Amino acid sequence: MKVIIASNNEGKIKEFKALLSPLGYEPVSMREAGITAEIAEDGTTFSENAHIKAKAIYDMVKTPVIADDSGLCIEFLGGAPGVYSARYAGEHATNEERIAKVLDEMHGVDIPLRAAKFVCALYFIRDDDYEVCVTGECEGYIGEKPVGENGFGYDPIFMLDEDTSMAMLSEEEKNRISHRAKALEKLAAELSK
Repeated sequence: MKVIIASNNEGKIKEFKALLSPLGYEPVSMREAGITAEIAEDGTTFSENAHIKAKAIYDMVKTPVIADDSGLCIEFLGGAPGVYSARYAGEHATNEERIAKVLDEMHGVDIPLRAAKFVCALYFIRDDDYEVCVTGECEGYIGEKPVGENGFGYDPIFMLDEDTSMAMLSEEEKNRISHRAKALEKLAAELSK
């Protein structure tokens, strides 16, 4: 079944394709489907933003759509950057600028207070009669400097343990433990009911 991924984020699209293809779906990006819409993500939760994106694309094409909203939540920062993860350092900031802002805000904060989690809300619309939302989380903490070359976004400062950042994992390893993988696992269980 063809499913449109309501995203233009190349990192997310790659992960979705790797995770959805084995489940029998033919995932295509918005660009591949010829959709160029910019969708305002003005919800206050990850689930709201995922729903906004999925519904907007579904209403345009009436084809199954999957949308996610995900981000980094840091306990010490009161859950920030949260739903503002992509634009935390400004609308057109680079990954490096976002990472630098977080590291600056966490400067001097002891490890026990650096707890963080990646959160992903997935919203799937198959047709007018079936919609489902699931969430997944991956817990860790904020490291003191970027480490690793893989992944994208905040992966280089998201530590799974004292020796391993999310950006040090291979694509296969990340796709087993990530917040997106956990949400997709829940979605797969829902879809198989």
